[in-house]
Amino acid sequence: MDLRAPAPNEPSASVVLPCARLEEALAFFQERLGFRLDSIFPADAPRVAVLEGLGVRVRLDTAFDGEPGTLFVECDDPTALGVEDGAPLVAPNGTRIVVAARGAVRVPEAFEPRVIVHTHDAHAWNAGRAGMEYRDLIPGRLGGRLIASHIRIPHGGPVPDYVHYHRVGFQAILCLRGWVRVVYEDQGEPFELRAGDCVLQPPEIRHRVLECSDGLEVLEVSSPAEHPTFADPVLTLPNASGDPSREFGGQCFVRHAASNATWTSDRRPGFEARDTGIGAATRGVADVRAVRFRGPEERALRADADALAFAFVTAGTCDLEREADAPVPLRAGDAVVVPAAEPYAFARCSADLAFAEVTLPMRF
Repeated sequence: MDLRAPAPNEPSASVVLPCARLEEALAFFQERLGFRLDSIFPADAPRVAVLEGLGVRVRLDTAFDGEPGTLFVECDDPTALGVEDGAPLVAPNGTRIVVAARGAVRVPEAFEPRVIVHTHDAHAWNAGRAGMEYRDLIPGRLGGRLIASHIRIPHGGPVPDYVHYHRVGFQAILCLRGWVRVVYEDQGEPFELRAGDCVLQPPEIRHRVLECSDGLEVLEVSSPAEHPTFADPVLTLPNASGDPSREFGGQCFVRHAASNATWTSDRRPGFEARDTGIGAATRGVADVRAVRFRGPEERALRADADALAFAFVTAGTCDLEREADAPVPLRAGDAVVVPAAEPYAFARCSADLAFAEVTLPMRF
């Protein structure tokens, strides 16, 4: 991608890179990376060359003694540059060029093979994007496989957000308290998510948080744990061409309203659940359900053979029981991850026990 030439009297910027051997570096940037020469001087004994390409402008300067730096390059096919995805190139001037496939979402296979319990901690909140406060619910993030964030906005009103999207394999938002007004690409006018509601944000759907109530709290669960967020300064939401059935990365947008949902028997005796429709919309990438205790209590330990489970307690109390381990008390605000094939049970449940549950297959 070439840069737009600056207008007369318009400032322009370049990344300055050291260069002991200008001719070799020029050949590398032009022939290997496809940069275009913008200027070179002085003509009789060149010491500086300015080149444009791959969305950046670089200034190779033989008098500059700074670090050679790193250029991170995304492209559809890294092999077109003669490298494997993620493998670095090194220019003659020492600049490292790291090449990655554009749009690649990688979910690490490894994860911590144990139950993780994160107890509510009033001091665990960190400042995040757009005035939001975050609490990490999965320390270690299962080796990069899954992140779950408890997010809050203490003071309501307009949210300083912007149209953006995430390069992610799976992402769901569940409203825990209060309400938040949001808008999504191709999904019509803005709407409110209220306590108990949730949405599936399919990969790269553009969206924006507009305003919220005092004390808003939501749960955000995503895979992989580390994924980039991109601003989209071009698209205005709501957009004119609505298409609610459109797929994004093979998934459809889901808006689940708790007020219209139907409760059915859960796979665990003594519990009932409401299906959010996310399992079908992601084609098995992940499933999200709201679960509540109805009794009588069933103490038998059970296991999901091929899926790990994440649960966030939204109300009430219970004990998490496992084989050969002491029971672990849980209360609202606690989170637990149970690996596949690990038998467990929720026991000594209070009458108001409720939790949000996300299950992911071992591989996707």
